[in-house]
Amino acid sequence: MGLKQNIWTTPAEHLRLTRPDHPVIYAAPRRIQSAARRFVDGFPGQVSYAVKANPEAVMVSNLAAAGVSAFDVASPDEMALVRAAVPQAALHYNNPVRSTEEIARAVELGVVSYAVDSFSELDKLMAALPRTAEIAVRFKLPVKGAVYDFGDKFGAPPEKAAALLRRVGAAGFRPSITFHPGTQCNDPRAWATYIAEAARISDKAGVPLARLNVGGGFPSHREGGRAPALGPIFAAIGQAARAAFGPEGPALLCEPGRALAAEGVALATRVKALRDGGDVFLNDGIYGGLAEAPLMGRIDRIAVLDPAGAPRCGAPVERVLFGPTCDSLDRLPGVLRLPGDMAEGDYILFFGMGAYSTATATRFNGYGALEKAVVLGLLP
Repeated sequence: MGLKQNIWTTPAEHLRLTRPDHPVIYAAPRRIQSAARRFVDGFPGQVSYAVKANPEAVMVSNLAAAGVSAFDVASPDEMALVRAAVPQAALHYNNPVRSTEEIARAVELGVVSYAVDSFSELDKLMAALPRTAEIAVRFKLPVKGAVYDFGDKFGAPPEKAAALLRRVGAAGFRPSITFHPGTQCNDPRAWATYIAEAARISDKAGVPLARLNVGGGFPSHREGGRAPALGPIFAAIGQAARAAFGPEGPALLCEPGRALAAEGVALATRVKALRDGGDVFLNDGIYGGLAEAPLMGRIDRIAVLDPAGAPRCGAPVERVLFGPTCDSLDRLPGVLRLPGDMAEGDYILFFGMGAYSTATATRFNGYGALEKAVVLGLLP
């Protein structure tokens, strides 16, 4: 490797030559673009990336290069980030609560669509937006099938959603409906149930929809075995939309975050200690790149490498993994089966880590400084 080279062949090459004592995030542009093409080619509508999942420039630019032309932004900072990387992108502001200053900034930056779930927030939008803007009413249902849902915080009940939609249509805005089935949702029936209810809300309001945003929630590959099947979810969405609205129904939009971002990134952590040969202490944990573990459960797609980058292959041993901070909550859920010949100074690679790793990392106790590297491939 030359001193000026900043694209590595694999994580193992980078670890072998630099021997970092801090966690490293590896992004593989080819894998990022492959995930994007799976959505662009398979989803029956427009794909809008939820920037909150991973706002890194390498993620946004590679998704755009693979055909993602719209971005779901939750703040003016995210709007500015996308505008800098993809100036012509369509921006969808689907955080349903905003200050008047944030709305004004969104108008300046050319946001085309806004979600709403309350009359007070609709009043703020109506006072500030041009009548060409799309306003999507967000509703919620008690539908199961996801690891966790967002119904406690966002979404209007169907009756209220119909009243909101009626007011949006009467004011001359472009009327739409949106929902979110919950994160890491593996059940296609969740989307079908929401789509059928969206049609009923539209009928009750007497307002035809210009567009239906079926939200995010598409699952990423967290545990060993086969990756979640997205094709059946895409097919169910298309079939449900045709059944509910007919062949001339609204245009469809989705806003995946983790399903686009996760697979193109791996996280390397270093073994700080094997406490009396048992518990493993890493240099990263739930206050860093592994912040989602307590909510989403363990991720067991891993590889263990020695300091020279060679795989450890000893007979598996069940171990508890702790992060580096002084907080006793800083541990990964459950246990992981790790090679019995693993040693202090080794590296554990976690795959499928592109979503909510860099975005939610903190510097608690002085840890959490994630080095970022670009690689051609993620396999060791």
